[in-house]
Amino acid sequence: MGSALSRVVFPAPEATYAWDPHWIWLNTSSHEVIPAFFIDKGAKYTLIFSHGNAEDLGSVIEKMREVSHILDVNVFAYEYTGYGMSTGVASEQAFYADIHAAYSYLKDVIGVPWQRIVPYGWSIGSGPSVHLATQRPVRALVLQSPLLSVYRVAMHTRVTLPGDMFRNRDRMGDVACPTFVIHGTKDETIPFWHAEDLVLQCRAECYYPPLFVKDGGHCDLDKTARDDFYHYLLKFLQWLDKADCPVGLLELAEQRGL
Repeated sequence: MGSALSRVVFPAPEATYAWDPHWIWLNTSSHEVIPAFFIDKGAKYTLIFSHGNAEDLGSVIEKMREVSHILDVNVFAYEYTGYGMSTGVASEQAFYADIHAAYSYLKDVIGVPWQRIVPYGWSIGSGPSVHLATQRPVRALVLQSPLLSVYRVAMHTRVTLPGDMFRNRDRMGDVACPTFVIHGTKDETIPFWHAEDLVLQCRAECYYPPLFVKDGGHCDLDKTARDDFYHYLLKFLQWLDKADCPVGLLELAEQRGL
């Protein structure tokens, strides 16, 4: 069952891109090599973008350029193990190693302080993004069309079952940074109630009003609700400029020696 489930959860497409001298190559703790790209505008905040499970870096380059331009942010997007031109086989643990490699490169090599790093996870990318936010200090977290967990999507269950993956619901209470959730009310891939429940699991000091797009689907929020989508993302980033860091976030940074 594990192999069959993995094929469903990690349906990596044929690579949509080829080798390019501009790719950044990251070594992960699981001994794999993954590509990444960095859109550097010299902006205050840098998004670490975690893409969906049926796409790869080549599929999101243009979207990230648009995000960078409209929101005036830097974007660091990385590939998953087993996807695109990466080595290895995709798995939950590999995804976690991938985003840790991205975070470490961004912080230690490029020199971006954690106070300016914002993980942005779309769909299954919410899994590694939530995980990172529980393990490392980041200024904020953005989750677009997030899932509570894999089994809650596949089996429509509302409880955590043995063997479940990307258990975001169980981990949200450990996220110490402000969290902005975006979801469509007519999402047929990850039901809307996933976002409703996830917001309820946020710590009080990390709560930020979510954007629930009426009649929005899973893949079209930046198109069908384009104005609201970018307006409220920009509003969230502007709010961060004035908001104090939650005490729990500062404590996490101190624990990590940052």
